[in-house]
Amino acid sequence: MKTLMIAALSLALAALTSFSAAANEHPVLRSQVMTLSDIVTVGDFYSNAGDVAQVPLFRSPDMGTSGNVPATTVAQRARDAGLVTAGTDGLRTVVVHRGATRLNRHQLENLIRNDLAKLEAGIDPEGLEITLLQAPDQILADPKAADPVRIDRINWSRNNGHFTVFATIAVEHGTRPLTVTGTAVEMIDVLVLGQPLKRGDIVQDGDLTTIRLPRLKVNTAALEDGTNIVGKAARVNLRPSQPLSHKDFEYPVLVERGDKVTVTYNVGAMNLTSRAKALTNGAKGDVIDVMNLQSRRVVPATVTSRGQVAVHAAHAIVASLNKEAN
Repeated sequence: MKTLMIAALSLALAALTSFSAAANEHPVLRSQVMTLSDIVTVGDFYSNAGDVAQVPLFRSPDMGTSGNVPATTVAQRARDAGLVTAGTDGLRTVVVHRGATRLNRHQLENLIRNDLAKLEAGIDPEGLEITLLQAPDQILADPKAADPVRIDRINWSRNNGHFTVFATIAVEHGTRPLTVTGTAVEMIDVLVLGQPLKRGDIVQDGDLTTIRLPRLKVNTAALEDGTNIVGKAARVNLRPSQPLSHKDFEYPVLVERGDKVTVTYNVGAMNLTSRAKALTNGAKGDVIDVMNLQSRRVVPATVTSRGQVAVHAAHAIVASLNKEAN
């Protein structure tokens, strides 16, 4: 009796397992289908499609688009293809999405920018300002293609910036040509003033900014950063938003013509000083003429700081000035 009960229980478990497996293998209709192919198969629509999974049922919509298919139509065609238990599973429609590689205008600009930079050494792709004149708003290419959009040739004039691009787009059955026109201008960041400076004004960090200008319109002497001019004085009146160069600036005038200055003479271990009058303006490091206030003698001197100059003269001159200082 016990043996019979065990046998019956084993049969019940086997039947339950078989029923569960059959339930798991029952085909289920998907509400949405995503495909990259031009054909939608039984296996695209149904999970557990078995041996008929690769049988075609419908043509896909165009690349990058979607289409709705009645669930009853899908189920009927699937049964006709051999999936005899195919049903609608409570669905009214199935949405089929056809994938595509999409390029918008910005992405197309970047593609052209990088190819232009390869034409000649020294071209920075980040410095190319691209403007598309004749180009599609969006390109749809075959996502299965290794090279969805290929640039075959570019005609570009660096003088006026105009270009024509000849490209090839991978499509559903082969390729199609694409011609794009536009302008590509090499731009450069240049240093300018954010506000005007008068002659003699000292340049501060806050006075400077940068703007992008076409490289061909910028003088080669134009500055790109203010490292060497901060703290210098404007040589002339300067307007904002105009490229700057080193010649626009000079060291600040520390001694002006007519100033009374202290003259230092270094003679061996001795430092002798006297008073003199500056005959010309001078910035730090400039050599100017000064006239001794007592002897009226004129000697060259180097400006060292505001109101201070140093004389490196011949011994005879030093001796003479030293005698006058005494």
